[in-house]
Amino acid sequence: MKAKDIMVREVITVKREQTVEEVIKLLMAHNISGLPVVDDENRVVGIVTEGDLIYRSKELKLPSYFTILDGYIFLESPKGMEDQIRKMVGYRVEDVMTVKVITLDEEDSIERAASIMTDKKVNRLPVLKDGKLVGIISRRDIIRSYANNE
Repeated sequence: MKAKDIMVREVITVKREQTVEEVIKLLMAHNISGLPVVDDENRVVGIVTEGDLIYRSKELKLPSYFTILDGYIFLESPKGMEDQIRKMVGYRVEDVMTVKVITLDEEDSIERAASIMTDKKVNRLPVLKDGKLVGIISRRDIIRSYANNE
């Protein structure tokens, strides 16, 4: 069986300029835990999940540093702290979304989808055809396919 055989075709999506509040309302209204972020050509540019939203409540991790001659030498990149702050106080989807999205092609097998989900610890995979979003597969969709095959 292939991704196109079990994917949900009517995918609820958001645009990067939408607000976090709109995302929360969509997640609650549709009882889902993540949404692909698409551009005007329906290409996936990110994904926003409950994990991205929960991130807003976590403690800020300050980079390690030491001082020499009244100056600070960071042992870690301060960019990481900047990213944390951006995600914690973000108002728009583009501020909180994950930009490195793992996707499937509609011709990929269900076994490949299951392997990616377990190896990469993701709960959903946008499905693409010619680089454009055509569906989404969640862990539940894979389990449902097992039940339907018995």
